[in-house]
Amino acid sequence: MTDGPDSSQPASGELGKRLVSAIVMAALAVAAVAAGGWPFLLFWAAAAIGVFWEWSAITAGGAAVLRASGIVALAASAVATSLSLFYVASAALAAGFAAVAGADGARHRIWRASGVAYAGVVLLAPVLLRRDPDFGIVAILFLFAVVWSTDILAYFVGRAIGGPRLAPPISPNKTWSGACGGALGAVVAGVAVVSIAGGVALLPAAAVALGLSVASQGGDLFESAVKRRFGVKDASHVIPGHGGLMDRLDGFIAASAVAALVGVMRGGLDAPARGFLLW
Repeated sequence: MTDGPDSSQPASGELGKRLVSAIVMAALAVAAVAAGGWPFLLFWAAAAIGVFWEWSAITAGGAAVLRASGIVALAASAVATSLSLFYVASAALAAGFAAVAGADGARHRIWRASGVAYAGVVLLAPVLLRRDPDFGIVAILFLFAVVWSTDILAYFVGRAIGGPRLAPPISPNKTWSGACGGALGAVVAGVAVVSIAGGVALLPAAAVALGLSVASQGGDLFESAVKRRFGVKDASHVIPGHGGLMDRLDGFIAASAVAALVGVMRGGLDAPARGFLLW
């Protein structure tokens, strides 16, 4: 959610790269949602491993033993998830956290191990929500609409209006105008999705969209804080115009974590999408 008029903002060529990359990623994500099942699980399992790879590069210099431990844990969690063994999947992530934290080298133990949990959210949260037979697809599309609208509107409103900075010590380019524009866009986009889908009350959906937009922006700031803590500008350069997977998924990780947590608390493991959409 980079926004605000600043000399560091991308030129038109870089903006074109961002646009093309965003369209391709959005198309792949929506196709995975439509397919469901194994394609959806593999899509997010690959994203989770990519996120952990970047996290380990940032916090631990890409040590091979750390990456191997985390990737094995994520792969085991994905297998358990495919069998709907979510407690086993969570246990695999916990074991991976312990293994990475206990690996040789005393520096940044908790930071480097936290990457397993962070990547684990990328794997578990979307799959939990998508498996809801009644509202799974709607829930994921709702999340996409909220997070993407937050990101896009924050960028363009922040550049157009500028004004006071949102969190200068963490991310100097973000502005309050961008944050408010992103939140408003998220509410409109979220309500539009549930209006088309039907079966969801619009006013509660608007409130949920607002809350998830705030969570998304918090996730963006968190990732910026991590990179600043370790002196890194981009998580990687795997996505033209966007940096790394962490740079692209930071808001979605936070928003999907909140949605899945609320959904499971209210609807259980069998109906988490219903739990966070229906009020």
